[in-house]
Amino acid sequence: MAEFAKTEKTEITRLPKRGVYDKDVIYAILDEALVCTVAYVNDGQPFQIPTGFCRIGDKLYLHGSVGSFYMRQLAEKKIPVCISVTLIDGLVLARSAFHHSVNYRSVVLFSNPERVTDDAELYNVLEVFTNKMQPGRWDDVRQPNSGEWKATMVLSFKIEEVSAKVRTGGPKDDDEDYDLNIWAGVVPLKTTRLDPIPDPVLKQGIAIPEYLR
Repeated sequence: MAEFAKTEKTEITRLPKRGVYDKDVIYAILDEALVCTVAYVNDGQPFQIPTGFCRIGDKLYLHGSVGSFYMRQLAEKKIPVCISVTLIDGLVLARSAFHHSVNYRSVVLFSNPERVTDDAELYNVLEVFTNKMQPGRWDDVRQPNSGEWKATMVLSFKIEEVSAKVRTGGPKDDDEDYDLNIWAGVVPLKTTRLDPIPDPVLKQGIAIPEYLR
């Protein structure tokens, strides 16, 4: 079981038993999450940007427009970032208001941006990202043309200083509250893909692809 080394920034101190440093667990959370939050400070001003992402090996990747202010700032200034993701698995309803909680899986990563310039890596990142958002999509769409490639920026972040925090199970009430006539338990939550809605101007005769069924 490979684990990431704990650092002053990644070691879980509040409820440390929920801390997870196992590489497989952390990568599984990153691969399931569709959106991350990128936090950084530029000239004394804090910023926090939600965006899509993907992971390939030991790197996390973001992509956006070459005209994106935050992408250009990160690329040019090499600003350190804190990237986080959270998956909510359930609402934990206790007998007391104080002990309500959520079941979750979260990851916090500290890293530095590197602009990707290698054509093969760029292509691979966009393919992996597209198929993460919708498995099977990349091979079914028009590939980017030269102008679109030039308009796209990709940043990579080494996954080295990172940890996860996970809560599972039911509510933890005070001993004296277990006799109260109040329902307690967990309301599970999950992200579900629903039936696709065709574009109103979709060309006639185009069937829903198998990967969307």
